[in-house]
Amino acid sequence: MESGVQNGMNDMNGNRAWGIPGMRVRPGMGERNDMGEMNPMRKGTFAFVTGTIVDMVPTRMGNRRANPCMIYTTVEDMDGNIVNFIISPATYVADNETLSVGMMCTFWYRTDAPVPLIYPPQYNAVVVAQEKNGRSIDVSFYNSALVNEAQNLQLNLDGMVNVRTTNNQYYQGSPANHNLVVYYDNTTRSIPAQTTPKKIVVLCDTKMM
Repeated sequence: MESGVQNGMNDMNGNRAWGIPGMRVRPGMGERNDMGEMNPMRKGTFAFVTGTIVDMVPTRMGNRRANPCMIYTTVEDMDGNIVNFIISPATYVADNETLSVGMMCTFWYRTDAPVPLIYPPQYNAVVVAQEKNGRSIDVSFYNSALVNEAQNLQLNLDGMVNVRTTNNQYYQGSPANHNLVVYYDNTTRSIPAQTTPKKIVVLCDTKMM
């Protein structure tokens, strides 16, 4: 756990602060403003594929030169099916790990995003995480009660949860009503299961900025 993060503290003005202590937090996308009105947030519905990376090459569009910033990644899932993902600079890679052929990874993508009608299927990767023992990751929209879209996980924030943006900055707002990457381990046996996450990464929606 990184030091210096006091999420969930109230500042001197009574505002709920989820990042650096003492900093006044203005409501962001998906939070209520001073009038009690909800600011817009592009709610995401995510699906995922877990499999082994079998190829990674720069993306090529037609006869144009390959783009090294866009990695065309071929994945073989647990049933032997092939699925292709585009890893772009906007893709969040868990713990900033370097991906390589042979890794077992989970790829999350948005189900409401346009996809080409081709086989094997091809998606834009929103989040990628290498499979590791003892680490669980959930990618979902979490509502005002911090319950995910599948209604099977609820977050308990104890005031010390590390909340960051995708570029590893302190997130200065409530993570509620946002698309989140949640790192966690132990959960309760309740419905929904509850957990105090190890880390939360907020997937800020740049299309709403």
